[in-house]
Amino acid sequence: MSNPVLDRRFGGNQAATAGVDAMAGQLPPVTSPVVADTMSVAGVSRATGIMLLVLLAGGFVGWNQVSATDPPTLPSFLLAAVLVGIGLAILGVVKPELARFVGPLYAAVEGFVLGAISRVFEFAFAGIVLQAVLATLATMVVMLVLYATRTIRVTEKMRSIVIGATLGVALFYLVAMVMSMFGSTMPVVWDSGPVGILFSLAIVGLAAFNLLLDFELIERGVASRAPAAYDWFAALGLMITLVWLYLEILRLLSKLRD
Repeated sequence: MSNPVLDRRFGGNQAATAGVDAMAGQLPPVTSPVVADTMSVAGVSRATGIMLLVLLAGGFVGWNQVSATDPPTLPSFLLAAVLVGIGLAILGVVKPELARFVGPLYAAVEGFVLGAISRVFEFAFAGIVLQAVLATLATMVVMLVLYATRTIRVTEKMRSIVIGATLGVALFYLVAMVMSMFGSTMPVVWDSGPVGILFSLAIVGLAAFNLLLDFELIERGVASRAPAAYDWFAALGLMITLVWLYLEILRLLSKLRD
């Protein structure tokens, strides 16, 4: 049986991630041959690092807001934080020029949500949070190496398939969210049986391929000498994907250990 909070969370991330990736080919061209302040890999890395630090701080707060009772009690305003996070992600996608302000806010709110949810999973399965964090980092490194070495090339066909599949999963989670509001679930998918595990594996794989689209967004932005404000836009897209990937890995590990 699925957690309705997680259903809402997953659905929001996937919809937002699809929006970021869909804009991969829409970075504005720079007409001037010399641009003093343009997008760079260093700038994206710096923005991502700042957002990760803010996310960790938010995670510490969220972790400590969950009671240590059996079962643990989630903060009453967690759902509000989830909705705010979704709203910030959408705002950052629609208004890339605001990403430098929206990004840190998104990281803080998502950190709080991740911290609270992670504490619940850790209570049920000791050590699962560290495993999920390490698996997320390992997946990111592997996908970065595969992208950098061109072992996997991002083509128009691949981009279309990944974005289409992501939108499909987002729609699926939206339906699941609505069903959960009326007390219904999709037991085969959420169960820890073979079908449920295969479903989670597929979603983790899809999230990992979204990382390739994020890396391509960064590369194309730097190559086209996009404005420096897009450092934060690209970092926000990467952060959205990493949050989604972590949550899906957390879900997968919980199924495997159940």
